[in-house]
Amino acid sequence: MHSVTHMSRLGCHHRPITEPGRVSGKYGQLVDQVPLDAALAALATTQHAVFELDQLRDAGLTAGAVYRRAATGRLHRIHRRVYSLVPARLLSREGHWMAAVLACGPGAVLSHRSAAALLKLRGTYRARIDITVPARSSRTHAGIEVHRSTTLVPTDTTRVNNIPCITVARTQLDVAEVLNRRGVERVFDQAEILEVFDLRKLEDQLARNPKRRGAQIVRAVLAEHYIGSTATWSKLEEEFLAALRAAGMPQSQVNEWIVLPDGGPAIRADFVWRARRARIETDGYRTHRTRQAFERDRGSDQRLLAAGRRSMRATRRQLERELDQVVAATVALLRL
Repeated sequence: MHSVTHMSRLGCHHRPITEPGRVSGKYGQLVDQVPLDAALAALATTQHAVFELDQLRDAGLTAGAVYRRAATGRLHRIHRRVYSLVPARLLSREGHWMAAVLACGPGAVLSHRSAAALLKLRGTYRARIDITVPARSSRTHAGIEVHRSTTLVPTDTTRVNNIPCITVARTQLDVAEVLNRRGVERVFDQAEILEVFDLRKLEDQLARNPKRRGAQIVRAVLAEHYIGSTATWSKLEEEFLAALRAAGMPQSQVNEWIVLPDGGPAIRADFVWRARRARIETDGYRTHRTRQAFERDRGSDQRLLAAGRRSMRATRRQLERELDQVVAATVALLRL
């Protein structure tokens, strides 16, 4: 009798320990803690550690079990019906983007400024996340700016790092509604640099969305801007370009290479006016302070002069404190 009792206890110890509120789902009959956590971990690796409530149910948890896990810190509520394995403050930027997409329901995609950042067309420090939904939904979410579209079709969407997102062409149209003209030019330039600029797809967006506010700006940029010619590399260059435009200066090319007939290495020019054979360098101290950079810069100036080209340098301090003087000197340089 004692032996039977002992065996019964051992059998009890070997039985799977179930979690209250567990149900079976499409992942199979999950009857103990290890398979459940393994299923959640596997899903987390593909979704940047965030889940929608229905996904947790499919993994084997009831709504009650999800709420209990959230109460004990094993799950963390990010948005309505969206949970994470880690607190919101520890989520990656991609995790916040994925959570925002899941919060907005089926068909929702990252868009506008947030999509431009994911696609590496433009950085953003904006806290609110742009999401487009293919319906006239009135639901709002904290920290999410919802854009509603009745023209969004499957071909306008893609996945980047497994995050549902609009395509490059759709992003170029969308940002034209939320950025200024120069911001749109920079997005187009970056698309060209990344070799993802597709004029045919962009024209398709314009044909299907002719009355959108951004369509007019996109058409103007395509007609007036040489795509890829003004890709600035720093805030300093961007501010100087804006000052030149404000002064009515002829359009320059930015960060272009000059090949001289002397057979030497090509020279990178911050700003170049090829027709006027002029070039300006905006020298930050950090990148031009070494002896090697000092010698290289002087050698480049001498080669340009020998080839009949004019060159001028402006320091960061001058551009920050004496911008009008630098612009006036540029005017004089181009008139020579």
